Amino acid sequence: MNKVRLVLIPGMQITRATDYAVRVTIYLATVPISERVHGPALARAIDAPESFVSKVLQQLVQAGLVTSQRGMRGGFQLGRRAAEISLLEVVEAIEGPTQLNLCIPQGPNCDRKEWCGAHSVWVEAQDALVQVLGKASVASLARDSISNRAKLHHVLPAARVESRVSRKSSGK
Repeated sequence: MNKVRLVLIPGMQITRATDYAVRVTIYLATVPISERVHGPALARAIDAPESFVSKVLQQLVQAGLVTSQRGMRGGFQLGRRAAEISLLEVVEAIEGPTQLNLCIPQGPNCDRKEWCGAHSVWVEAQDALVQVLGKASVASLARDSISNRAKLHHVLPAARVESRVSRKSSGK
């Protein structure tokens, strides 16, 4: 009997570091502005290895997206309002500037780009990616995450819970 072996071949995707950076910024967007989160707690909250999260946090701090403070009252928090931070900024803080193919930037980087039929497609694809990531704010991602998690776990927003309780007590 022949056994079938499933082999997953990685395709074009963001790195694990970028995924964790996105998780970190979304989580920090849910924390009250006056609070800071310690690295180990942050790693647990986003379900990632502490040593890996530490490296990601260093890159986010260097990019100015997250601030850090040492000491008893130390920890991490967003460097700006979540609404002012785009997903593109988070991705590029880890990955560097978005570039789908070497031929996209101006200059003599590809001898074929003047006549290559794929060049315009690469440019269009990159422009679309940059636009989508650029308009997605960390604040909107955090709101969506909270809402989606509440739906998944059948948790009602406070206003709906209160209206149900008040209807029950009034006999409706």
